[in-house]
Amino acid sequence: MRPAILVNLPPAFFTQPELVASFQRLARLGTVRQTSHNTADEIAADLLWADAVLMWSWPVLDEALLDRIGTVDYLGHIDITQAGARAELSRGIAVSTSRAGFSPAVAEMALGLILNALRHLSDYHSAMRCGMEKWVDVFPRDIDPLERQLTGRRIGIVGFGQVGRRLARFLRAFEVELKVVDPYVSQATLDEYGATRMDLDPMIAECEIVVLCASSNDGTRHLIDAGRCAALRKDAILVNVARAALVDYAALAERLKMGDLIACLDVFDSEPLPADSELRRLPNAYLTPHRAGGLISSVRRNIDWLIDDYENHLAGRARRYPVTETMIPALDR
Repeated sequence: MRPAILVNLPPAFFTQPELVASFQRLARLGTVRQTSHNTADEIAADLLWADAVLMWSWPVLDEALLDRIGTVDYLGHIDITQAGARAELSRGIAVSTSRAGFSPAVAEMALGLILNALRHLSDYHSAMRCGMEKWVDVFPRDIDPLERQLTGRRIGIVGFGQVGRRLARFLRAFEVELKVVDPYVSQATLDEYGATRMDLDPMIAECEIVVLCASSNDGTRHLIDAGRCAALRKDAILVNVARAALVDYAALAERLKMGDLIACLDVFDSEPLPADSELRRLPNAYLTPHRAGGLISSVRRNIDWLIDDYENHLAGRARRYPVTETMIPALDR
């Protein structure tokens, strides 16, 4: 009997041309039902029908909802919360996540934001568009000393998971001095990437560039608080391509008003960012609308990895992207 496969994703996934082949491959493995449920009550009946589920992270399959499932033996998530992972693993279900599929795009965005902040690329572009650019006149006297090269800089990465590690690989070409804040990463991994482990406060005091790549949980909320915003080095660059909750944005805005810090932000407490947000008016805040991971290649990778793991599950092979107990502390709350 063919497995019953529930795919619960936003509606646009099912009409995206680049995903057609992926869903066709999934249909060869079983009978597929496509839904876009957002609540536990909506999805409950379909969970009773399903043998396998592919979904994002919502609705969270908590204990109460898992009590209502039928024969589900595989759960594949694009992303998953700590609570969801604990509940699902406690039932002995094979759980996979493809969240690392976003990491190539997010790491590339982080690198792009760093280079933009150092070399003022978007400023030059905007000035040229408006016909207000300044050309070299008295060289080198008119060079802006705040326009700097990346090569040889001291960079701190907070959170050394898939995004942090991929960014570290990119940065090797720039011969940077790499510092890492992550209580869960092994010394062997740090050695592999030529990184030095540091606590957050000394890293903030030492590094010219600080990149946030950590998950959002109880231990990381407002990790960059008012005190640490104040402690960031003069003319430092703070990059957040992780979660907005890592930063006290009100405190960051106050520090940015001093004019001696650059912030590159892709995530915000309220999205879309309100039109009257202070951040929009600060010239040293470079803002992007939560686009770091949002490429079609990321989406296709996420879906394909979940299908790959389901194929491996059906064949009795080891899955490549399993969720394990040891991963839970590094997941979003």
